[in-house]
Amino acid sequence: MPDILIENVTLPDGRRTSLGIRGPRLAEVSELTRPRVIDATGLVALPGLVDLHTHLREPSPSPAETIDTGTAAAARGGYTAVFAMANTDPVTDTAERVRHVISLSRAAHAEVIPVGAVTTGLGGLELSAIEAMNTEGVIYFSDDGRCVMDAAIMREALMRVRGFGGMIGQHSQDHNLAGDSACLPDRHSQPDLGAWPGVAPWTGMPPSTEWPRVAEAAIVARDVQLARDTGAHVHVCHVSTAESVEVIRWAKARHIPVTAEVTPHHLLLGENCLAGLDTTFKVNPPLRGPEDQAALRRGLAEGIIDVVATDHAPHLPSDKAKPFPLAKPGMVGLEWALAVVIETMVKPGLLDWSGVADRMSEAPARIGQIANRQGRPLAPGEPATLTLVDPTRRSVVDKEKSPSLGRNNPYHGLELPDPVLATFWAGQATFVSE
Repeated sequence: MPDILIENVTLPDGRRTSLGIRGPRLAEVSELTRPRVIDATGLVALPGLVDLHTHLREPSPSPAETIDTGTAAAARGGYTAVFAMANTDPVTDTAERVRHVISLSRAAHAEVIPVGAVTTGLGGLELSAIEAMNTEGVIYFSDDGRCVMDAAIMREALMRVRGFGGMIGQHSQDHNLAGDSACLPDRHSQPDLGAWPGVAPWTGMPPSTEWPRVAEAAIVARDVQLARDTGAHVHVCHVSTAESVEVIRWAKARHIPVTAEVTPHHLLLGENCLAGLDTTFKVNPPLRGPEDQAALRRGLAEGIIDVVATDHAPHLPSDKAKPFPLAKPGMVGLEWALAVVIETMVKPGLLDWSGVADRMSEAPARIGQIANRQGRPLAPGEPATLTLVDPTRRSVVDKEKSPSLGRNNPYHGLELPDPVLATFWAGQATFVSE
């Protein structure tokens, strides 16, 4: 593998420098031998991005994604590490299944870190083999897609992971308030529609399809108290409401061990996208209103929300080509996450590049306990794991031009930043723009 010299690149803190890559590590420029030179004038170098929330779908009898295609999409988006959620078929709920995911990931285009299920089969009734999975290196456990509804089971899970410094990621959805068929934001998010009792008027669909804010905030509040009680780490997945942001703000002011994530689609897209009931925009939790969107952006800027996580959720076309209540929720997001953060956070001045590096690389690596190899400073001796970004490049999103198998792309047809020029993972180029 030849040495590489990246000349005149800008670091997240604004300093200009040259980066040398020799083998898997960054090196002093003077150490390089006949390097291949990349002129990076005008480009920004970020530590490789880290996603705490990816659905790679493999293993599965007929996967809507594979580890190969999903991590290729991750590399295209600037990611060098992804945490693979446990809701596969079979569910990742034993040490043997963790080992299987690791074995499937050996030729991946990014580091794949398995997430273990909290409960057996995601059933919510009994705890999975948490300690056995931890012996295989798992520290993050989540039933994502389903909420751990039983508070006693959630508390016991927190007690278990506290013993080895792990964490529980919660899909905060009270199913008594927003059942499995719920798929639309509550009509109370639009006060001027209060004259339409009994119906979600802007869609013409019944109230049983509504996913009210309180169904999220109530579980976040409960889990904050359980984290306070046990001293164990709760991670709040895909925060979508202003109320949840305020609960997390309250918890952090009291030094309760709680972290949180926001998705790119909740930063950019709003409930207005649902007017035509296009199932591409069906996601769980649903897209919300402008007040929620503003609160999410503000919370991310202030650090109340710690990280951006994609919740990349590809589906087979047949699973989306159904009536809205029956279609599966989820969107693909790995390739365009950085683009959305630039559009919603950098352009308006809510985050600078140091903030982007923190929310999309350093903080998720720290929370996921892989900071020994991901999210590292870009300095000699550190892993050559980085992303080269052109802040000015833009393009129209085309869902067909994707290494991901998923075509449920909510950004299709939008003009967005197209920033990633190259991704390096431990010195290997995993993506290079044409």
